Amino acid sequence: MRSLQDYLTIRQAAEIIGVSPSTLRAWDRAGKLRAARNPMNRYRLYRCEDIEALLARIAKPVPSAREGTADLSRAKPREGRRTR
Repeated sequence: MRSLQDYLTIRQAAEIIGVSPSTLRAWDRAGKLRAARNPMNRYRLYRCEDIEALLARIAKPVPSAREGTADLSRAKPREGRRTR
């Protein structure tokens, strides 16, 4: 059985990730980051290892333009087409 030390409150998890608690609630409803529930008060609790895994996924580098991704910074709009 896990202890409460293995979990973070919604406020703690939001601070670590850098989002608001409302965002974490939305992610929970969408199934992106599941929260456990405290059996006494039903508050959301996030497993430390789930937060660490999320941060590891976020930290992966994004491919650069040299690795086959289009570089849109030099893209020009087509002639005859209005841009906003």
